[in-house]
Amino acid sequence: MEVIVAEHAGFCFGVTKAVDTVYEQIAKGTSGYIYTYGPIIHNETVVSDLEKKGVRVINDIDELEELVAENKDNSKKQPAGTIVIRSHGVTRQVQTLIEKTGFDVIDATCPFVKRIHKVVAEESQKGKSIIVVGSANHPEVEGIVSYGDGKVYVIDGPESAAEFDENRELDYTLVAQTTFNKKKFQETVEIFKNNGYNINIVNTICNATDERQTEAEEIASKADAMIVIGGAHSSNSRKLYEICKEKCADTYFIQTLEDLHLNLTKNVKLVGITAGASTPKNIIEEVQNYVRTNF
Repeated sequence: MEVIVAEHAGFCFGVTKAVDTVYEQIAKGTSGYIYTYGPIIHNETVVSDLEKKGVRVINDIDELEELVAENKDNSKKQPAGTIVIRSHGVTRQVQTLIEKTGFDVIDATCPFVKRIHKVVAEESQKGKSIIVVGSANHPEVEGIVSYGDGKVYVIDGPESAAEFDENRELDYTLVAQTTFNKKKFQETVEIFKNNGYNINIVNTICNATDERQTEAEEIASKADAMIVIGGAHSSNSRKLYEICKEKCADTYFIQTLEDLHLNLTKNVKLVGITAGASTPKNIIEEVQNYVRTNF
């Protein structure tokens, strides 16, 4: 049986940068606690390992305010700790609060996400309404929305685009969550164009996502079984699973090797493996070694 592992699987540039940043702070022996605002990435294995090394997660703005209150009477001149901003970025309000804490602040927001913040801020200032294509409750999208000064709409794909009914005389700028499904994005854009909206399209799906989705689709198209490895809360991993499932009915979505329960018949000649942008290399290797050894 042949096993194909996607070349573009595992940590992307932005995730690598964010995770390395935290481990570098641990290695330096930074004074005070090291915090991340939200899980540094959507991978429970990585977050758990960081917690074992003393890294604490600030889950929301209330916890951030409590932390600031606890340390405001700190008479020491040095910061009480270090806050690393996660790869997904944060809202403008949270960014401002973090910068006022007096802690050391390291911004590990993915540069591609930062670019969207800039686009939304600039286009809003020009008086344009903003449309964000993505998952409204995802931290990346929440951050993007906060940079709009006027009307900002969030839609989750073609169906929402078809139902969109706002003033067609206004000017709109449309951006996308960096990990959005590229085909659904294209379909969404076509619907807006066909419905007569005056819309400026800025395709902000990052190159890593594009490459990963294209490669996953190609492998799934010829595979008898497909394995997608990713965190349970990882948006880009879920989208990979959707893409692979369309091409290969026998597609498995797992977080680690422990979740893998393959039921392969003798007719299975080719197994494909891909992984989301927040999946560590060692987990990918464990899965592929297991499949190669046992089937």
